[in-house]
Amino acid sequence: MTPASYLRDRAFALAFIVLAALLAGGVVAVLGQGWQAAALVASLVGACGACALAVGYLRARRFWSDLERFSDGVGRAWYAPSLMERPDFLEGRLAFDALEAHARAAADEVAASAGEAEAYRGYVELWIHEVKTPIAAAGLMAASLHGAQAERLRGELDRIEDCVEQALYYARSTSLARDFSIRETALSEVVRDVAKKHARYLVERRTMPRIDVGEDVRVQADAKWLAFIVGQLVTNAAKYGASTVRFSARTEGEGTAEARTVLEVADDGPGIPAEDVPRVFERGFTGRNGRAMGSSTGMGLYLVAELCAKMGLGVALASEEGRGTRVLLAFPHDRRRLDAQAGLGA
Repeated sequence: MTPASYLRDRAFALAFIVLAALLAGGVVAVLGQGWQAAALVASLVGACGACALAVGYLRARRFWSDLERFSDGVGRAWYAPSLMERPDFLEGRLAFDALEAHARAAADEVAASAGEAEAYRGYVELWIHEVKTPIAAAGLMAASLHGAQAERLRGELDRIEDCVEQALYYARSTSLARDFSIRETALSEVVRDVAKKHARYLVERRTMPRIDVGEDVRVQADAKWLAFIVGQLVTNAAKYGASTVRFSARTEGEGTAEARTVLEVADDGPGIPAEDVPRVFERGFTGRNGRAMGSSTGMGLYLVAELCAKMGLGVALASEEGRGTRVLLAFPHDRRRLDAQAGLGA
């Protein structure tokens, strides 16, 4: 709040002070005390009024300035009462009390929404765990069958299980809770386990995984979440027609604060149109290739990005039509930096 804006807001009071000064001076002049005495009285009245305005401005300036700053964004306005002192003038107290009531109501709404979201997430997780039982039972029955139809049935069951797993990790990705544990993990072991898990689908799609990750390469990550992320990348590549998916690992920035291990997942598929690349990590985005396939949900790469962000990992994608796609996962060596990126630091 500037002095000019304060005076504009107090225009009526300012006019009253000027009028009072003129009237006081006029009365003194009419009483025959002379124009000098009249001017002196008028000046004193005006000075008293100006002092009153100045005191009022100084009392209000900090409060209104803070309120204006915090009200720049709606989200920050909710926190304003906890960051400001309750003013000692009437208008300020009324504004502060109204803002405080609004903040309490907003906090209650946020808490209620969070509770509802957590309850829904719990229901989804319960449903997923329940539905896994009949899927597993169907898989056991299918294992005793033979022939092409049995193989197709097992493939469809695998796809159903993958969809259920994707729903589970989506539910977990939307939670504010930390549902993972970052530990030192053997990267090659995770990649090989993923290749084995999706072996039937890779064979069906005629996609060959090539793993060039040393047994001694270890990263800081949650093994289950990382396996899901790598699984999404593998099945994505196979679904869109890649004949080879190559895994390789390297160290970048060794000896610096930016040191990290990078897992590269490269395929020789059709590639992604240039106009779609910037949006591949958006939720529900399918792009030209996905629309052509007709079975894309646009959730796979979105979940990859979300889970990487949760664990403090970096993720990037580069693609060229007709030459394939590369996805890079970056694992910081500094655990403190990892926690900071994931928003888990103290």
